[in-house]
Amino acid sequence: MKNSGRLLAALSLGLMSLPAMAQVPPFPAAFQSRDMAANGTTLHVRVGGAGPAVVLLHGYGETGDMWAPLAAALMKDHVVVVPDLRGMGLSAHPDGGYDKATQGRDIAAILDQLKIDKFALVTHDIGNMVGFALATQNPDRVTRFALLDAPVPGVGPWEEILKNPLLWHFRFRGPDMERLVAGRERIYLDRFWNEFSADPKKFDEASREHYAALYALPGAMHSGFAQFAAFDQDAIDNRAWLATGKRLTMPVLGIGGAKSFGPTMALVMRSAATDVREGVIADSGHWLMEEQPEATVKMVVDFLNAA
Repeated sequence: MKNSGRLLAALSLGLMSLPAMAQVPPFPAAFQSRDMAANGTTLHVRVGGAGPAVVLLHGYGETGDMWAPLAAALMKDHVVVVPDLRGMGLSAHPDGGYDKATQGRDIAAILDQLKIDKFALVTHDIGNMVGFALATQNPDRVTRFALLDAPVPGVGPWEEILKNPLLWHFRFRGPDMERLVAGRERIYLDRFWNEFSADPKKFDEASREHYAALYALPGAMHSGFAQFAAFDQDAIDNRAWLATGKRLTMPVLGIGGAKSFGPTMALVMRSAATDVREGVIADSGHWLMEEQPEATVKMVVDFLNAA
């Protein structure tokens, strides 16, 4: 990967030069963090707990740090694996590979190194898209799949969803857009945290400061825009898979915030899976783990532990 060493060094120096970042809920002390080579890039990965494996994938505007409360609940009887996605958080920023099929292979490579064969998936936002690719590539390895509040390109009413004017950011990218956002990362991200929350105050100031600092690191916003730029290819890949007649057969839970996707999350997945349950989190928008963490953790844990 071109310039990978310099990128990782820049990440480290950037973090060292930042003032102490505002605190988000920490992962339990028993978790270990490491940087792992995977599929031509390097991912930052947190691992803890014992038992059947579960993988937690974050989305845009956050990093794997969002999952700390759920990881704490799951580690009692699960091995919990929490990566930062390609180009996000403390992972490296390669030039390409932001299509979700490639990122699905990123996660599979990490799990292979950890000698994990079968695993459950819990995903949010762009994590849903990476998780879907991973599940279609490895259907016999995924035991259960919970998707939280975001569409999957090319699946279900994707074209109708794209017409929502709130989703203008799907096409917001390019050198001029990066220049507009540079130094204003907090302002840009506040728009997501405010407009997609049922109550913006639930996405607290400490979390906003924490994630804004991470997205201000070298290459972070460019990589974030690349995640969205890949949606057209993701839709092509997913439609091609659907056209084969294949469907996911593991139990699937589609969870939506009542003030966001609501039951639409399950509707989307019924186009691609045969065993879909529906969950709606009351008084929540898109940011389920910030707005209603206890209700979200309970719904996910109950699903993963169901017979």
